[in-house]
Amino acid sequence: MSYIDGFLAPILKGIDAEAYRDFAAKAAPIFREHGATRVVEAWNDDVPHGQHTDFFRAVAAGEGESVVFSWIEWPDKATRDAGMQKVMADPRMQPGDTPMPFDGKRLIYGGFRTILDD
Repeated sequence: MSYIDGFLAPILKGIDAEAYRDFAAKAAPIFREHGATRVVEAWNDDVPHGQHTDFFRAVAAGEGESVVFSWIEWPDKATRDAGMQKVMADPRMQPGDTPMPFDGKRLIYGGFRTILDD
């Protein structure tokens, strides 16, 4: 079964969905080039604020900040491990003149082994 990298990111105030999409669209082909089979970026739409916890609190999103839920699918963990190393070393992924649209210190991420794919 496939391996999934999951991400929840706080999008900085003033960054709209289209601007974030443009940013993400530059990275997606690099992940696929290095072995990913799918890259999905999802902008908050129907995300309620909970009484105890929620997506916004999980990333300490401030007033006016949005959240993005995204994942990258890989054929397996070995492909992900090798591919992610290549992605992080790829010069196209290095910070340039364009600032990141999210606060990396509040980014939540992790690798997940698929147990059901129906």
